[in-house]
Amino acid sequence: MSQSTNSARPFNAESDGSRDHNSAFVNFDFYFVYPGDLDTRTGGYAYDKRLIEELGLLGLRVIPISLPQCSLDMSPAVRILVLEKLSAIPDGSMVMIDGLALGVLDRETTEVRHRLRLIALCHHPLALESGLTPRQRSMLFETERSAFANVHATLVTSNNTRRILMHDFAVPEDTITVAVPGTDRRGFSECNGRPPCLLTVGSLTQRKAHDILISALAELAWLDWQARFVGGEHFDLGWAQKLREQVAREHLERRIHFVGLVPDVDIEYQQADVFVLPSRFEGYGMVFAEALSAGLPVIAARAGAVPDLVPDTAGLLVAPDNPMALADAIHRLLTTNGLRQQLQKGARACAVELPTWRDSAEKVFKLLKKVSQK
Repeated sequence: MSQSTNSARPFNAESDGSRDHNSAFVNFDFYFVYPGDLDTRTGGYAYDKRLIEELGLLGLRVIPISLPQCSLDMSPAVRILVLEKLSAIPDGSMVMIDGLALGVLDRETTEVRHRLRLIALCHHPLALESGLTPRQRSMLFETERSAFANVHATLVTSNNTRRILMHDFAVPEDTITVAVPGTDRRGFSECNGRPPCLLTVGSLTQRKAHDILISALAELAWLDWQARFVGGEHFDLGWAQKLREQVAREHLERRIHFVGLVPDVDIEYQQADVFVLPSRFEGYGMVFAEALSAGLPVIAARAGAVPDLVPDTAGLLVAPDNPMALADAIHRLLTTNGLRQQLQKGARACAVELPTWRDSAEKVFKLLKKVSQK
């Protein structure tokens, strides 16, 4: 899949005949703009990649465009390159810009907003990331507000993010469309490990709160369990090293395994017994949906969109940044007779109700068709 404007090939497929029903609309070229590498192993990039593929299967010509990594401290040369790529897009085109870039492109989107039909894709506001200084957080609120004011419509991945954009970023409700990530169907885990395997899937960043989980597990060292931390550490190498040092201080090196990125995460879900991730915030939380689709009981923090995704019948939610509450929930699940089996049953029931990627793409398709008619 090409990553430059001048040589990009549109991704589309017509195998299902959907083009016949929307022939006028699908003749539009749709540009999908994102920072960096589309194969980056995060939930946000996975959403982008699958959405591009599914929209192509619906008959839409999708042209992906990769920008340089975008941040508050971008150099003038990087900003010029970004503006050049946006300026090369033909007048009147529909252009969806991933929020990882859009949130700091307030000036660039102001330059092109009158000739392009811009659409924001917001997984969650950048200003809500963990580890920001007060100044960085304030600056991101301002740049994101300005950027959202430059778009025709906004796509979000959860109702929680929709509420945040309405209340904190002044995005009009009638311009927001919710298309939650799809979830692939997978087999259910047997959940009969001895010792039980506690699985975490997520990049080693501050927002995912692995530090809270390590502290909680240290309180439960007397119980029989093993934990696997699946996820890359390349986004914040310093934080990842601090987590390893924390595990060493707690003498849990033989209990907590830093697995890194894996070729097939489905194998991890199938071999796990409980999914645990106490994120400080989630715009949606695709890994929670994946865990539920594998029939895994879930333990998480009551933060962001997680309560909307994980029902009480399938998981235990605790206050964020509270290692003792998290330890209590893990203790309950591992020691209360029948509780794990009860939540496992609830997760399996929830799995069949999760939307597919086709469901998500069809909502986005309708949004794009609406914008194309303005």
